[in-house]
Amino acid sequence: LTLAAVLPRSNLTYPWAWPRVGPAVRLAVAAVNSRPDLLPGFALGWVFGDSEDRHGLCSEIAAPLAAVDLRLAHHPAAFLGPGCVYSAAPVARFTSRWRLPLLTAGAEAHGFDDKSEEYGLTTRAGPSHRKLGELGVQLHRRFNWTRRALLVYWDERVDDRPCYFAAEGLYMQLPALRNLSAVDVVFRDGGNFSFIIQEIKAKGR
Repeated sequence: LTLAAVLPRSNLTYPWAWPRVGPAVRLAVAAVNSRPDLLPGFALGWVFGDSEDRHGLCSEIAAPLAAVDLRLAHHPAAFLGPGCVYSAAPVARFTSRWRLPLLTAGAEAHGFDDKSEEYGLTTRAGPSHRKLGELGVQLHRRFNWTRRALLVYWDERVDDRPCYFAAEGLYMQLPALRNLSAVDVVFRDGGNFSFIIQEIKAKGR
């Protein structure tokens, strides 16, 4: 049995980078293989595919290409990673089509909650932004914030957009509070911060 890991090769800014995850994968494989009773008649192995682009960033192009290459060359039984949202999404769609499970520590975006079709075989071992949204709902109930919510977040649209997806979790869950309106304000480097402050003053709770 083969596990296919599709993760960043060297960029340690990602918590799921191969230098961080690789030792755990090796230890886990060795532990499973040392117990013949766990997978009788099978030996567990692993292969690696790089999800980074030439700049060392998660790539929605490199990750699915690596996944397809590993699928054709090694016929893995399961995939580990990717973790970045834009890398994980196409790989998860492929693995769902191949009827293979995908385990990731990332893919926090709200869209991965939909298990009806393309993400049905994706399992997230880390936190999700839906849970952040549920926390936001509970805070609003606890403090009786019942009229409006203003979500202010940074979004450069050149990376994995962590702030956007975190805000999305809140934006999708807050409508569970009836009669509460949620508004979002995006700011970027060099933006008009005076305008943002006025928006917070005018539209915040």
